[in-house]
Amino acid sequence: MDRCLFCALVEGRVNANIVYQDDHVVAFKDIKPQAPVHLLLIPRKHLAGVLDIEPEDHALIGEIFQVASRLAREQGIADTGFRIVVNSGADAGQSVFHLHYHLIGGRLMTWPPG
Repeated sequence: MDRCLFCALVEGRVNANIVYQDDHVVAFKDIKPQAPVHLLLIPRKHLAGVLDIEPEDHALIGEIFQVASRLAREQGIADTGFRIVVNSGADAGQSVFHLHYHLIGGRLMTWPPG
């Protein structure tokens, strides 16, 4: 995945403001935040998007949500509320085709999101 921006980030070839990392998940601040807290959580394993998740990835996806919960608490948005957003495909706004979850909070959210 030489051309995948997030794979390059995972490999340390691209800098990011990393707030969490372990053997399976990396979380970092979004470079164009849409709220006071806007983090991206990505698996180290390259999955282009939601449609590429296989049964063997279920534990990994669960771990991403556990990390999101931990970070929501650490960032002080757990009590007031937050969103976890996944864009799937270009029409949904996915611009980097490496599965990623947006953890967004710290402001009042509206619905529909846009």
